[in-house]
Amino acid sequence: MRLYSAAPGAFREAKTNITYEDFTIPKGWKIFWAFIGTNKNPICFDEPESFDPSRFEGNNVHAPYCYIPFGAGPRSCPGKDYTRFVILTFIHNLVTKFKWDVMILDEKVSGALVPIPAEGVPIRLYKL
Repeated sequence: MRLYSAAPGAFREAKTNITYEDFTIPKGWKIFWAFIGTNKNPICFDEPESFDPSRFEGNNVHAPYCYIPFGAGPRSCPGKDYTRFVILTFIHNLVTKFKWDVMILDEKVSGALVPIPAEGVPIRLYKL
């Protein structure tokens, strides 16, 4: 979810005037926050292009708004806790009840706004 977010970003409204370098975004303007800007930012994540699940274990805490797969604040996804539960349950069942082989080891990802596996991520499952 960090390397390839399901959503490209979110629109928000500037609550105050914001100046960045020589440009000012006036209060009230609509702003598009592209999640990839933080998800792959080396300031937020060491080696941002690498898959490393241990970065989320234990006391590895990231700065606020560095990783927000379900949004943040009062407009965050209302189903985020349920979704996390379903994803964890699915992954648990997948890795404990099946042996699986990935058919294409170096899958290419395409797509402009939403990532799309070029070959559809074919796998072979064997029930244990």
